[in-house]
Amino acid sequence: MKSCVAWEWPVRKGVTGVKSGGRGKMAAAGGSVLYRVADTLGASEAALRLILSIFLGYPLALFQRYFLFKKEPSHIHLFNTVTGLGIAYFNFGSQLYHSILCVVLNFLILRLMGRTVTAVFTSFCFQMGYLLGGYYYTATDNYDIKWTMPHCVLTLKLIGLTFDYYDGGKNKESLTEEQKRYFILGVPSLVEVCGFSYYYGGFLVGPQFSMCSYQKLVRGELTDVEGQRPNSIGPAMNRLCLGLFFLVIYTVIGPHLPDNYFLSDEYANQPFWYRCVYMTIWGKVTLYKYVTCWLVTEGVCILSGLGYNGKDENGQAQWDACANMKVWLYETTPLFTGTITSFNINTNAWVARYIFKRLRFLGSKAISQSAALFFLAIWHGLHSGYLVCFSLEFLIVTVERQTMDLIKASPLNVILSMPLLKPVLYMVQQCFHWLFMGYPLVPFCLFTWDKWLKVYLSVYFIGHVIFLLLLFALPYLRRVLVPRKDKLQKSQ
Repeated sequence: MKSCVAWEWPVRKGVTGVKSGGRGKMAAAGGSVLYRVADTLGASEAALRLILSIFLGYPLALFQRYFLFKKEPSHIHLFNTVTGLGIAYFNFGSQLYHSILCVVLNFLILRLMGRTVTAVFTSFCFQMGYLLGGYYYTATDNYDIKWTMPHCVLTLKLIGLTFDYYDGGKNKESLTEEQKRYFILGVPSLVEVCGFSYYYGGFLVGPQFSMCSYQKLVRGELTDVEGQRPNSIGPAMNRLCLGLFFLVIYTVIGPHLPDNYFLSDEYANQPFWYRCVYMTIWGKVTLYKYVTCWLVTEGVCILSGLGYNGKDENGQAQWDACANMKVWLYETTPLFTGTITSFNINTNAWVARYIFKRLRFLGSKAISQSAALFFLAIWHGLHSGYLVCFSLEFLIVTVERQTMDLIKASPLNVILSMPLLKPVLYMVQQCFHWLFMGYPLVPFCLFTWDKWLKVYLSVYFIGHVIFLLLLFALPYLRRVLVPRKDKLQKSQ
């Protein structure tokens, strides 16, 4: 399952449709330093605040590892709470009360309702209802950097906390192996819930992590050398440098591929092949802003120790517990499922753990997957573009899996496995792959039906036509290409 984090890496004004919020307007009137710097860079002040806040995680992680490692847990909780609230105020001013309200109420739900289904249901409905209400009252036709941006991350974190707390009260034999890794036995205190919620490395844009992992971080257990600070500076700097590499690519190329160009007469008057090529390259480059964001924040988590994921079979420390990207797989896979597997990993894992697998009682994998994708769509926002994007994802993944199964079971597998054909097929598959990764990304970035419909009309709904035709044609192709078992038995 795929999810795109609900924010936009800002570039030049007028390119991505990012607006300055209320803070930006006040700063413009006052002539603040940040506003002048942002104006010089060609970005909004809100965008500059966001970027600075993400990179601020590195000095904060260094402070925590050198001055708070193995210290009193309450001091660490307080440090994470104060720094997280400071980041929230720096970006959103007094609107930080939205997150405070939801954190405190979720704590009260845990304390007053205990480890019950009622607590889980109440937390899920309240947190999602509050988020959707925020989307409704703050929505515009463009992407604005506002308090709902980090709140969607917080919503998943608090719902997951309630599920894990509920699992801690169940019989261990009834839990799955995965649930046993995340359940919470003790009753978390208010300062502990606040520290978990406002941890500076994951407050703004993620990644998702469990209370269990956070408690291990506070106790100093997430280290490759027991009792000592983790040797995580090198791995953290590697992810930071890789994130900066993708940031440079996006900063250089991104301004030449604006979202608004899709809506221009110039785009509509271009040849059909040009429109498709633009969509392909635009989709690839647009996703680099998410890649950049997740790599940079992953480095913060690694530096503080939260990224530690045990040791492999060779005894080498692994630092991918907070990885949201498998960069090599993302860049080389020719498959849609490969891109989804490598992209926004922690959010995908959260949805799989708390939505998809919890719906197992429905007895249908397709229904569970549809429900999970619908949840992801409304979690991103109330615009129709999100629903179109994730419904297309479901269609594309379904068709790809059926196609791969057909090829493996038919004589085509022998032909397509020929060494001479592999490089050519790989290039063709990659072009097809990235065209139809960009295709569902159009409504995701343009939001409203009048915008994405105009773009889809300009390319004749090529994605819908191809994948719907394949969906209906594949069963007939299987009958022709794949020999039936009874015929094989007769021939033998």
